[in-house]
Parts: sequence; C-alpha cells; structure tokens
Amino acid sequence: MTFLTFFVVIPILMLLALWLARNDSQVRGVMVVGSTALLALAIYLVFAFLEARETMPAEKFPFLFGDAIPWFKPLHIFYRTGVDGISVVMILLSAIIVFTGTFASWQQHPMQKEYFLWFTLLSTGVFGFFISEDLFTMFMFYEVALIPMYLLIGVWGTGPKEYSAMKLTLMLMGGSALLIIGILGIYFFNGQYSGTYTMSVVEIAASNAIPAFIQKIFFPFIFIGFGVLGALFPFHTWSPDGHASAPTAVSMLHAGVLMKLGGYGCFRIAMYLLPQAAHQLSWIFLILTTISVVYGALSACVQTDLKYINAYSSVSHCGMVLFALLMMTQTACTGAILQMLSHGLMTALFFAVIGMIYHRCGTRDVRRLGGLMKIMPFLAVAYVVAGLANLGLPGFSGFVAEMNIFVGSFENPDLFHRTCTIIACTSIVITAVYILRVVGKILYQQVPDQAYYKLSDASWDERIAVGGLIFCVAGLGMAPLWAQNIINDAMAPMLHHILSAGVVAGM
Repeated sequence: MTFLTFFVVIPILMLLALWLARNDSQVRGVMVVGSTALLALAIYLVFAFLEARETMPAEKFPFLFGDAIPWFKPLHIFYRTGVDGISVVMILLSAIIVFTGTFASWQQHPMQKEYFLWFTLLSTGVFGFFISEDLFTMFMFYEVALIPMYLLIGVWGTGPKEYSAMKLTLMLMGGSALLIIGILGIYFFNGQYSGTYTMSVVEIAASNAIPAFIQKIFFPFIFIGFGVLGALFPFHTWSPDGHASAPTAVSMLHAGVLMKLGGYGCFRIAMYLLPQAAHQLSWIFLILTTISVVYGALSACVQTDLKYINAYSSVSHCGMVLFALLMMTQTACTGAILQMLSHGLMTALFFAVIGMIYHRCGTRDVRRLGGLMKIMPFLAVAYVVAGLANLGLPGFSGFVAEMNIFVGSFENPDLFHRTCTIIACTSIVITAVYILRVVGKILYQQVPDQAYYKLSDASWDERIAVGGLIFCVAGLGMAPLWAQNIINDAMAPMLHHILSAGVVAGM
C-alpha cells in the first residue's frame, strides 16, 4: 500500500478522534493536527512527484505511486491509486483549503463537533477522488464528497438553507445518475470490444476499443454528469443558491475544491476515455461553456449579495475551465488546470473574507455596507487582493491561468473556435466591472451605520486562514512555472491520446 492511501486514512482517523472529543478545544485540536498533517503530506507528495518525474518519462508512466487492491473481483473492481501532475496539484489545493477552512471555522457554532465531522467526511471524499485510478472507486469517493453537503448547508447554513440544500442535492444526485450510466457503459462496452473487462482508467484508455458510435452515446452522460458539478450551463442553478446559504468553510471547500471534481472528471473520464466522441460532440458543449463564461459574469453584475456575486463569478470561471478543456490545445488545457488551481484559491479567499464581514456586520448586502477599509483594513485589503486575482491582474494567479486559456484557445485556426474565444474574452471586462464596483461601494463609500465603527478587524485565527490564501494566490501568480511544468508533463500524453483518436475519427 502506497503513501497515497494516507490521504484517506488521515481524515478517517480525524473522524474517529472527533467522535471521541469531549469539548470544543479538543475538536479544534483534532482539526488543526489533522489538517496540518494533510497539508504536510500534500507538500511531500509534490516534492516526491517532482523527484520521480526526473527518472520516469511521462509518456511511459502516466500515473506514479500506483497500487491496486482487489475489492470485488467478479466486476473487476479494485482499490487503485495513482497520481499524475494534474492530481498532484488538485490534492495540494484540497489540503490548502481544508487547512485554511479549519481556521475560518474556528468560531463555528452551534454543534461545532458535528459540523467538523461532516466537513471532514466531505474532505475524505475529495482526497479519495483525486488519488483514485479506478472508475468505480472514483465514483464512490465522488458520492462521499457530495452527501455531506446537504447537512452542512441544511443545518449550519443561512437564509433559505433547506431549499438550497435540497436543490443542490437533487441536481447533483441527478448528475450522479447520469455518471453511473456512463461509467457502466464504458466498462461493459470496453470489455466487449477489447476482450478484457476492467475499471482501470489507464487500461481502458490504452485499449481504446470502444467504437465511435457507442462513445457518442455515453459521452454526454459523463460530460453532463460531471458538468453539473462544474456549473455547466444550464445545469448551474444549484450553485449560487448553495454557495449563498452554506457556512463559510463549506463555501470555501465547495467552490474551491468540490466544483473542481467536475472539470477533472470531464477531462479524465469523458474526454480521455471517449476521445472520438469528444472531437465529434465538443462543439455542442463549447457553445454551452461559452454561455456559462459570459452569463455568469453578467449575472454577477446585477447581484447585491456578496456571496451571490462570488457564486456567479464561480459559474463564469468554472465554465472557463470546461471551455479551455474543449479547445483541446496544449496551452489551453494547461491553462484550464491552472484555472482550477487559481480559482480554488481565490474563491476560497473571497468566501472566507465575505463570511468574516457577514459575521461582523450581519449583512452581505452591498447597499448596506461601506467604509470597511477604515473599519477593518486587514479584511478589506484581503478582499481587494481576491478581487484583483479574480479579474486577472498580472502578478496574481488569475492572470497566469487566463492568459494560457485565451492564447491556447486562439491557436485553433477555424472561425468557430476563434469566435467562441472572442466572446469568452469579453468576460474579462465584465469581471472588472463588478469587482471594481463592489470594491468601491463596500470599502470606500461613507459608513452607512455608525455602529460599524465599533466592529473589530480579523482575529488571529482568521488572519491565519486569510493570510495563507493570500500567500498562495500571490505565490502562484509570481512563480507559476513549477505548477505549469507539472501540469504540462501530465497533459502532454493525455492530449496526444485524445488528438490521435480525433484524427482517426476524422478519417
């Protein structure tokens, strides 16, 4: 058993320790120790992966640190683990969000112990999904990550939390139903035409035995199933309501990591395992993702709730991930993964700061806020940093990701792809409009309520969460090459496989 399994074992041990904890201090201690261990393990994984890549060509070893333990042999279901560069950066992102989310929830009440139990179970599913190399195992952890969201929002949320939790659960479970149909279709038809039944992602991709007409049947099931979680238009409507009602750390993990499972699954399973269908049907989903990018940005412009603004911004940025993947160029696809990493960090920072402002002011309404730069300067500066990263200012992570996406997308010479790229580029201007408008209103306008002068700035635990995220957002923007190189190494063989199948499909 490789050390990758510790990404699942540590959260399970945390669940046991939380169950045994008798007071809030012990609960917090368990979360700090566990989240720190996960972050340390994720950092170790990055260095171990970089060292291993120096001696192992990416083309020959698509997954490293692999292991396979049989679970149910009659259906060829194995507990298979393994990571490539894409998995590594997603695991690191997840560890960062869990660590900072722990401190952002330091004062979470009521039922702090129960809250952290469900929060940890959600993180177990996320880590398990990213280390899995078996279709069934990935789907199992995917479900584990989705189920706790209902209670975390329905019990500890705000506003119309029951409605938001039920809407989120029903739509994501609907997507899961599509996924299981698609996964079983891949399993059975790959076995029928290759002669070997397997759930291994690598083995299915290597056989490439599923005929194009069958791929076209199951590709929409997989892409839409994961696309629902990735806020694909018009299946995105659960996202703003879910974000607006969720507690702060849940919004951080939800937008920062959970939505990335959608883009990751669309590329890893739908496009990689069904490459001929990806080429033939990509134009349909490219239109939908282009709408997502622009519609999400326009919708953010007319919102007055800070969480809804960031939620619709997430729809736009997650749509940009799927948009870039469907462009199927090396630069654009690398930009898509960088966007997943960048958006995860900056949207977690946004939701953390918004939650802290709401905790103090009692409102998220832009019209009722003002003068926060004078009252709580640390949180105000953090909000500005998140906003600048969101609109793609050079020096922050958003610029690196978006430049790769739009330059790579424009590499496609045909009129259709370039038209979609130009339309999607307008989102940059729209994003600047709603970010700068909100910054001006809530930070620099006259203080609307004299009671706001008595409010305090961020506490020490909140500064750890916010400061850590600012460091990551700025660090990725100033030194992106390490992440870009890791992603490129993993992307190259996968994209070559997809493009090669596309050439066959076009013959």
